[in-house]
Amino acid sequence: NGILVWQDFMFACTPYPSDPTFLKRVEAEAVYNIRRLRNHASLAMWCGNNEILEALKYWGFEKKFTPEVYQGLMHGYDKLFRELLPSMVKEFDSDRFYVHSSPYLANWGRPESWGTGDSHNWGVWYGKKPFESLDTDLPRFMSEFGFQSFPEMKTIAAFAASEDYQIESEVMNAHQKSSIGNSLIRTYMERDYIIPESFEDFVYVGLVLQGQGMRHGLEAHRRNRPYCMGTLYWQLNDSWPVVSWSSIDYYGNWKALHYQAKRAFAPVLINPIQQNDSLSVYLISDRLDTMEQMTLEMKVVDFDGKTLGKKIQVHSLEVPANTSKCVYRAKLDGWLTPEDCRRSFLKLILKDKSGHQVAESVHFFRKTKDLQLPPISVSYQMKQTDGKCELTLFSSMLAKDIFIETPLQGARYSDNFFDLLPGERKKVIITSPRIKKGEELPVNIKHIRETYK
Repeated sequence: NGILVWQDFMFACTPYPSDPTFLKRVEAEAVYNIRRLRNHASLAMWCGNNEILEALKYWGFEKKFTPEVYQGLMHGYDKLFRELLPSMVKEFDSDRFYVHSSPYLANWGRPESWGTGDSHNWGVWYGKKPFESLDTDLPRFMSEFGFQSFPEMKTIAAFAASEDYQIESEVMNAHQKSSIGNSLIRTYMERDYIIPESFEDFVYVGLVLQGQGMRHGLEAHRRNRPYCMGTLYWQLNDSWPVVSWSSIDYYGNWKALHYQAKRAFAPVLINPIQQNDSLSVYLISDRLDTMEQMTLEMKVVDFDGKTLGKKIQVHSLEVPANTSKCVYRAKLDGWLTPEDCRRSFLKLILKDKSGHQVAESVHFFRKTKDLQLPPISVSYQMKQTDGKCELTLFSSMLAKDIFIETPLQGARYSDNFFDLLPGERKKVIITSPRIKKGEELPVNIKHIRETYK
């Protein structure tokens, strides 16, 4: 396990000059950076630019300029990205792959973008397509897709006063790069969640929305290997406190997306996927060895913790190395009533031949807004030492999308934004140098049902 780096040269989203003086400066910069980075084992490849070829082809340059000027832009593109930069990579880092632009072939929404090279898919977000479209809009390599959220409230409080706590206030819009961003978050939220009344709850549900939606896409990409063999989501972090596509905010706080990405990229993943009343269960493995004699256990549990019907077991499963495999299919009608689907979930556990748990997952049969979530209060116990706080959470009924909130910027949580299942205890470790023994850490526990009025 480790990290590989897709390294862009620093050109993006607009044509650049191609006169000899400029190209000479680019050459010096390219040589400097290739030499600086080439000995890093994590460096996977070089990319000439981000979205410049896409811009020249699809963003209106051909209509804006005369044919002569436009052809000059295309010729300049070739000189810089198809001639100069690849020649520098060949000379100074010849063992590494170079691609002239990302995406490689076409703008999002065009059929040719799915079949060759990498794709930037903004059908979700700018195209307003549902998250479910990510199940079928599949590229060979997804090098960019994303969805926005607000940062959590303590980050918002660092740049806004309470009178600014409205999604379209002047301050919120000043901290929003996308002109349609704040309203679009609400549009997507209406599809899957009950819109909260308070701004604070809206921010929380928006974090959950981003995390769940992006996880849906990440799992779809993994599920559809070997056709789709990789994913980069936009984006990791922020350069100032802002509403954005990031999974980590400016102060280092993990958003729900970062926790969901960690789950979606687990080495072994149980991935249930539902289409109408049909359920399929995939096992996805990034392990380098074949898993043999595995057992998949499934049971339907209501939100009070009662098992509905019989437990289902699929025995003697074999999951080859680096693969995605469908191991179970079923129709929900005849298995669950419509009422059952609104008040229960499917719990899935994968065990090895010794009976040890390898992976687990939970699947809800309906969108969150259509679930009959119980009004409950989550209890917790706290143990605190210098630098560490240990929480043990418990609920007798389902508490969906638990968010543990503290005033500590940049604190690390062993887990957050998770479902607390009925009757189960969950231990979460919070670490920060500002946690002191004897000084009780203020903790707030939120879950989705609490946002209903």
